[in-house]
Amino acid sequence: MKLFRIGLIINPLAGIGGAVGLKGSDGEVVVREALALGAEKRAPVRVQQVLQRLEPYKEALQIVTAPGEMGADVCQALGFDYSEVGQLSEHTLTTAADTERLTQEIVAANVKVLVFAGGDGTARNIVNVIPKDQLCLGIPAGVKIHSGVYAVNVHGAAEIIEQLLKGELVSVAEGEVRDIDEEAFRHGVVQAKYYGELLIPVEHRYLQHVKCGGREIEELVLQDIAEYLIEQMDEDTVYVMGPGTTTRAVMDALGLENTLLGVDLIQAKQVLANDVTEQQILDCIHGKSAKMIVTLIGGQGHIFGRGNHQISPKVIRQIGLENIVVISPKSKLQELEGRPLLVDTYDEALNESLSGLIEVITGYEDRVAYRVAF
Repeated sequence: MKLFRIGLIINPLAGIGGAVGLKGSDGEVVVREALALGAEKRAPVRVQQVLQRLEPYKEALQIVTAPGEMGADVCQALGFDYSEVGQLSEHTLTTAADTERLTQEIVAANVKVLVFAGGDGTARNIVNVIPKDQLCLGIPAGVKIHSGVYAVNVHGAAEIIEQLLKGELVSVAEGEVRDIDEEAFRHGVVQAKYYGELLIPVEHRYLQHVKCGGREIEELVLQDIAEYLIEQMDEDTVYVMGPGTTTRAVMDALGLENTLLGVDLIQAKQVLANDVTEQQILDCIHGKSAKMIVTLIGGQGHIFGRGNHQISPKVIRQIGLENIVVISPKSKLQELEGRPLLVDTYDEALNESLSGLIEVITGYEDRVAYRVAF
């Protein structure tokens, strides 16, 4: 097989604020707060998972990457053929300027495809400096991913790279880069903005769609879902309420304060805590009966792994798969046009356990069976 040269750059701080409830990782103050709260750097793990799937093609791959935790460390640990370009800045934390400068140096090495790991902020950095004809592919590692330039998960990223290096026919098209104002996001306001486009391989099974938003969902449907759920609630059970407008309808019907873009805990129809972190959830549900109520991201279909990192693999396992309740108006399911619901946690065994058919509550005593994949 002919040698295939790819570029690789990692934003090691991408998604670092998710599990600790900070809803993003933009800005040094937020990053330092996340690290102080015990957050872990997960983006390098994502890249490691992709490269492990590509190990059968080791001899055919040559990787041009950034130094240290921005790429070289993962390549070295897995024994891939790689070369480094550039240098990290003297800052104790990597920065957007590092991403942009090193991306330019990697692309100058004539790579076939630039693979980058991060979130919407990272995609913005890439689109700022990359030539319009450079093929790119994102590995999702951020808290919020509205951009249509990322694979749906690590498996999807590996599949697309495999198709490219095997010389299979893969269409290319421009994918939108979008990002939101994180400060407004932390106050429950989603303000998405278009920043440009990247040339990406188009494989609809493995490529994430741009997040849909801004369209009104019929209020009566949400009221029906909320009424049905409330009737089923047990006073001895702790309910972990995921983010989103659909779950907010349940909280509104209960007359409870809600964190639109965070996770809340309730019991006996009262709030135990708002906008909680992963550890707070684990502490609260320890030794107790618990259920989780989540919805999907419109247009994308993710139920875990986008915007709700607080609901971690540890949390899901402690609650139990049988205690996950998925709610959604049928209109959001129809937006998927037959594509499956998606799970993209950092635990591959858990992703597999979550896959298959799941019941989705779509109204009062109304539910449908829908496929989940990873």
